[in-house]
Amino acid sequence: MALGGNALVGAGESGTYREQCAHARAMAAPIADLVGSGWKVVIVHGNGPQVGALSLQQDAAQAVVPVQPLFSLVAMTQGEIGSLIALAMRERLGPDHPGVVSVGTHAIVHGDDPGFAAPTKPIGPFFDRAEADRLAAERGWTMIEDSGRGYRRVVPSPEPLGLLELPAIEVLLASGVVVIANGGGGIPVVMTGRGYRGVDAVIDKDLAAERLASQLRADALAIVTEVPAVALDYGKPSQRPLHDVSVEDAERHLAAGEFPAGSMGPKVEAAVRFVRHGGPMAVITSADRLLASLSAGPRCAPGTRILPVVQPARTR
Repeated sequence: MALGGNALVGAGESGTYREQCAHARAMAAPIADLVGSGWKVVIVHGNGPQVGALSLQQDAAQAVVPVQPLFSLVAMTQGEIGSLIALAMRERLGPDHPGVVSVGTHAIVHGDDPGFAAPTKPIGPFFDRAEADRLAAERGWTMIEDSGRGYRRVVPSPEPLGLLELPAIEVLLASGVVVIANGGGGIPVVMTGRGYRGVDAVIDKDLAAERLASQLRADALAIVTEVPAVALDYGKPSQRPLHDVSVEDAERHLAAGEFPAGSMGPKVEAAVRFVRHGGPMAVITSADRLLASLSAGPRCAPGTRILPVVQPARTR
């Protein structure tokens, strides 16, 4: 399952440790329900707010301590957010559960990925136009308007090809452990003649979750969002939710521009990829409807399910 980094930082919050702990505890409840119903769970989390805040701290303190590369900041947020989620999950699951393990995960990317030439991944806090222009001029950042909420820094976001720690994750899952992996999309690395080395980028966590789910041959990819279901004609009087939808129809809606790149687009793209790679089902829904969406019968899911095919409704 994929959780957004924004799931730990609510609207109007500054992202204090106490605030993020409270959100992690709230998120642990529906995940524990999944575990209790028999699912083996791998959690992939985003890190947009956290890695952006860490980047600002690095810049502010550069006269005192050396600035670290962006891929190293991704590694730091894996430890930070992984600890928050692991402690919250342990509290919820209790002492008799085999445990929760956060795995520092490296995601392999191609050095010539076009994402390096065209930054698209938003990180960090939102700024107004004047502050965004100042940061772009002073720091050389690429800034974009993000979903009507203000301006954010964007960084390269290459495609994840594979994970160095996949065999270890498989062993942990087999032992019944809840695994936190590929945090922040994974620490991006490229293969060189002298081994792997980090590259400055932040990988999209939904696409990273799909890559991991496909390589694990998972029974489902679950993408947790703030809304109960994906909608067509979002924000218009004709808005309507999607529930059970075939992968072909999902692709058609995606190609028609129904799902913006800055919001639902990457989620639907990841869900489509998972099903096209042989996955039985991808779910996009809110945390409180996740278990019901995974276990519901045909055409009864409260969230959005993308399936290889959808049987036509029965008529009398």
